[in-house]
Amino acid sequence: MGKKKWFCLLLALCVLAGCMSEKKGAESPDPGSAPEEEMSMSTAEAMAWEEAATTPYGKYPSLITYTLGKMIGENNSNMPEGDTYEDNVYTRYLRETLNIQNEDLFEESEEQYTTSVEMAIASKDLPDVMVVEDRETLVELVEKGLVADLTQAFEDCASDRILEMYDSYKVSALDAAMVDGKLMALPEPSFGDGPNLLWLRKDWMDALGLEEPENVEDAVNIIRAFVEKDPGGNGEGNTIGLVCHEDLTGESGYKYEFQLDPVFSSFNAYPRQWVRDAQGEISYGSVQPEAKEALDYLRQLYQDGVMDPNFMLRSMSNIAELIISGQCGSFFGPWWAPNNPLMEARQANPEAEWKPYLIPTTEEGKIRYYDQEANYKYVVVSADFEHPEIVVKMASVMFDKMRFEDKSNEDLAEYFQTNVDSTARPISINIDYSDALHRCYEELSAALEGSKRPEELQILERSYYEKCAAYLEDPGSADEEEWAAYMSRIEACALLGEDRLEAVSPIFSGETETMAERWTQLRELEKKAYLQIISGREELDYFDTFAAEWMEQGGAQITEEVRKALYR
Repeated sequence: MGKKKWFCLLLALCVLAGCMSEKKGAESPDPGSAPEEEMSMSTAEAMAWEEAATTPYGKYPSLITYTLGKMIGENNSNMPEGDTYEDNVYTRYLRETLNIQNEDLFEESEEQYTTSVEMAIASKDLPDVMVVEDRETLVELVEKGLVADLTQAFEDCASDRILEMYDSYKVSALDAAMVDGKLMALPEPSFGDGPNLLWLRKDWMDALGLEEPENVEDAVNIIRAFVEKDPGGNGEGNTIGLVCHEDLTGESGYKYEFQLDPVFSSFNAYPRQWVRDAQGEISYGSVQPEAKEALDYLRQLYQDGVMDPNFMLRSMSNIAELIISGQCGSFFGPWWAPNNPLMEARQANPEAEWKPYLIPTTEEGKIRYYDQEANYKYVVVSADFEHPEIVVKMASVMFDKMRFEDKSNEDLAEYFQTNVDSTARPISINIDYSDALHRCYEELSAALEGSKRPEELQILERSYYEKCAAYLEDPGSADEEEWAAYMSRIEACALLGEDRLEAVSPIFSGETETMAERWTQLRELEKKAYLQIISGREELDYFDTFAAEWMEQGGAQITEEVRKALYR
């Protein structure tokens, strides 16, 4: 037990003894006892403040209002009508449990949020609490003395389960938030989403008599048939093939919707990742020969119309609309794709049957993919704020107490069931075990099979159980939320439990000195070259020109710095 906790215990005993003396004194009133009672009340209040500041769930004696830089989601984060970012299930629960309330200095979507954070840093006028999106920004804040040290706050206020969650990763997810041996932020650990799945319109496949895909070529033939034979009745030339975003692949292992990581992986190519090349040296994946082979393949798909001919002009919302409207029947996406955009697609057309498939990327039938790095976002507290422990207490309440202990919280269950986005939380992060997906799948499956009582499930799993059970009871009449819960948490997650998966951990995801100066320019060079090659505006051999320019414009120096950083 730490010194602070011993102090609190002794103080509590003293106060208890004082209270007992007061009760005895009440039987024989003593006029001289009033100052003693006032002192006792003051001591009790001090003890309450001390307990609040040094325990996960201690409630502050008075309301603590903190200013917040708030990242928001689309459609009001899908919250029910009337709920706001300052008044919703999470904020009300935190106020009731901890006596804290956020006042949002700014509320911005992810793109604009970054700009608002940069402006706050430049002016050195930070909100009490905000999220930053990369370690480089965190280090900048530390060097400028703008954020609080959370080391003691975490030791005092992190619940045992929160600590267990962080420690469930191969390397503790806390490490990335350490600067000079101090915990300077509360990091968001990124549990593995697994590889992107290929989502296909199964009803279109059935209408055309097509078998389920077993490899990339099978998938391409299915998508080609969708475009040429128009099973959706969109009219000649109006069915779109494989949709994708112009970024093409994820960075640092992050896999988003509408990207082509599995296609590149089938050529053992990993753009935007640091990999070991054919000689065993650490190199940048985007300039390796394997990436050139993958681009040649995608170039042909583009020419054949298998890829969306207008993919370079599409925003994420444009792509989603193609899927929702029934103009497109194929895309790569993560396990949660049924929640967005397929739930809306199902709502628009209940007859649309979407199904996920794992596409092997090696000759041995394995699905090789780059795993995510341990951390994504960081919650920081202004160095001027009096209660830095507040963010650790919030995490303990939202990701432990609220989910695992308060099993009767129907309002929170409704949030989960209706897919309210995580941006509804005051701090827009998620903290969970490294194998959170597998844990949830196992628990849900046990309850659905009858080997576990539903009331034993924690609230997140119970909310999904109710939707999945309703779907299984009558799939034909299930609503879109029941369908989405079952397809994401059971169908998709069952695939992610297969032995064929082969995760590759990121080798390097930090920033070197030259990266800080040149990386934006090099990323633009890469993006332009890739798009020009795929679209046919440049010949395939332009890849060699691009790779040489990339090295000359700082890539060679960055590669050397990355190697030194890893080998030292």
